[in-house]
Amino acid sequence: MKPFITDDFLLKSKFARILYHEYASNLPIIDYHNHLSPEAIAKDHRFNNLTDAWLAGDHYKWRAMRTLGVDESFITGNASDEEKFAKWAHTVPYTLRNPLFHWTHLELKRYFGIDQVLTPSSSPEIYRESNTLLQSAEFSTKSLLSKMNVEVVCTTDDPLDNLEFHQLSMDGPSATNLYPTFRPDKAYEAENPSNYLPYLDSLSHVSGVSITSYADLLSALKSRIEYFHQHGCRLADHGLEKLFYFPIGTFDIEGLFKRLKSGDTLTLKEIEYFKFFTISELCKIYHAFGWTQQFHLGALRNTNQRMLNDLGPDTGFDSIGDFSQAKSLAAFLNNLDSTDQLSKTILYNLNPADNEVFAAMTGNFNDGSIKGKVQFGSAWWFLDQKDGMEKQINSLSNMGLLSCFVGMLTDSRSFLSFPRHEYFRRILCNLIGQDLENGELPEDEKWLGKIVSDICYHNAKEYFNFGK
Repeated sequence: MKPFITDDFLLKSKFARILYHEYASNLPIIDYHNHLSPEAIAKDHRFNNLTDAWLAGDHYKWRAMRTLGVDESFITGNASDEEKFAKWAHTVPYTLRNPLFHWTHLELKRYFGIDQVLTPSSSPEIYRESNTLLQSAEFSTKSLLSKMNVEVVCTTDDPLDNLEFHQLSMDGPSATNLYPTFRPDKAYEAENPSNYLPYLDSLSHVSGVSITSYADLLSALKSRIEYFHQHGCRLADHGLEKLFYFPIGTFDIEGLFKRLKSGDTLTLKEIEYFKFFTISELCKIYHAFGWTQQFHLGALRNTNQRMLNDLGPDTGFDSIGDFSQAKSLAAFLNNLDSTDQLSKTILYNLNPADNEVFAAMTGNFNDGSIKGKVQFGSAWWFLDQKDGMEKQINSLSNMGLLSCFVGMLTDSRSFLSFPRHEYFRRILCNLIGQDLENGELPEDEKWLGKIVSDICYHNAKEYFNFGK
């Protein structure tokens, strides 16, 4: 069988091939949002085998295996690693037209030099060959990042994190810069007092602030932001169904906090106001520090209660939500902009029906102070596949300026996921190449090449100010 992943994979025109090979393929990667383990990077971890490196924690693959009827023992259960890999190899041929099929073979080729299609018959050889390579120093976590030319990795970290592994990584030799991202979702998770109160105790401990009032809570969070900033953090991130907006004073925020501290349960509107007010105050602090704030909006999480009870969250039972986004999103951003405290902002949308809503929203708050100050973020989670990326690129192109886009990220827990940047770059170059073929763009190689290079690397490099 001929190799599946060729040099011109996904590149359907001569100009697409020129753009990719001459202007995109060799650029470094700035992966400004992912869920990699800082400890694994700092300690330069080596994986036991391909199952350990490739399947552990990857709920994309788990969902596909469950759909095919693979028993949970071979997914998150107690089957051996070799048995789990064999079940994944059985699944892969059935993932055709799912992005997993492309990702799987891109990753096999880019990391291990394997051109074979993964099937039950090729599985034993691929498993043995990959496992042998994984035992070498060239396949440690730092080496894997270096192999993919990853310049920056931004992990996702709770305010409680002491960032010891970020510091350890900064102190040691590495081709990749490791920075934290401030993810304070638990700091305003008022819907569950039984979890929230212990979290406040932990936050009080790490910040050195006795949290007896709402003002104390903000003081503790600001202290952690200062700590993160000292460790190179320049981004915050928030995962929400939607952003909320209320007129200030709709509820007494100190009164709500006191009720939470006493173990009282707030009403739905009170919870929403608590989230709105707290996130708004955090955003003002981000602005003062010159950070970028990210909002991942639209996920309907933990839909399967039985499996949540058995396996916990982030195991493959989340979905796209259909929340009303535009009105409250506009009001939230406007509230910050009205006092000129709207920081650089990236909005990620999970419902493709809302692509144009999000893309149009960014233009309302770009004020000329910063190139691409408010961004329509890259196709996310269920949408980071070929069709989803093309739709995001087209929506952004139609409603805003694609040329200002800060590009792709992995949003992944896997150290083998970085060919997703290649996937995005090929798709981007193919779209622009097709426009030229259609006579919709001038044949100006250097200008179009510059735009591609900016989107793939230079815009992010300029936007985030890492190391400054």
